[in-house]
Amino acid sequence: MQKNNEPVLSLMGLLFRAHPWHGVDVGDDAPEIVNAYIEMTPTDTVKYELDKQSGLLKVDRPQRFSSMPPMLYGFIPRTYSGERSAEYCNKKTGRTDIIGDGDPLDICVLTERPITKSNILVPAVVIGGIRMIDNNEADDKLVAYLRNDIIFQKWEDITDVPGELIERLKHYFLTYKDIPGSKRHRTEITGIYHKEEAFEVIRRGRKDYETKFAGIEEAINAAFKK
Repeated sequence: MQKNNEPVLSLMGLLFRAHPWHGVDVGDDAPEIVNAYIEMTPTDTVKYELDKQSGLLKVDRPQRFSSMPPMLYGFIPRTYSGERSAEYCNKKTGRTDIIGDGDPLDICVLTERPITKSNILVPAVVIGGIRMIDNNEADDKLVAYLRNDIIFQKWEDITDVPGELIERLKHYFLTYKDIPGSKRHRTEITGIYHKEEAFEVIRRGRKDYETKFAGIEEAINAAFKK
């Protein structure tokens, strides 16, 4: 959203609870450092996700197995996996059939401190990502750490993350959508990418959001002019 609309958005934040997807800024230092809205924590055995209509956190489903997310998990506000995101995934995989999944960009946030509360915002330093495809939909999982975290703040890129932790992440995302009695999800991970690619994924996600939700600014301004 354009900076000249920030006063209106700030006023809305004072009058109403901000919608975590549409009412929170991605961050002044994006794509290197972004705001991350946390839906799940490493202690959650229930899958929580944002209700897009209301902006409330809802229960999606109980997890089939005992696996829990290895780190804080959520999304980057005001991003969207659409045409530009799918184009980039097709380019990197050599495919032509991938589309955007129609959701905000997912992000995993490492931290040394035990955070057990979701429905919060955290500043996250982006260091890379996991290219995942879910039923022919681009479903990237960006990887970051909590800004100023004393343990992880020396990490410059995803290559600094221990391979064992990356394997845990990959296993979680390849199995977390399994639902009792349903067909297995056709998810695949095609690679791990460095922070520069992650920055491009975020830039494209922001552009996709601006295209998809271009009417939000006009609607807000019109409402305040009445």
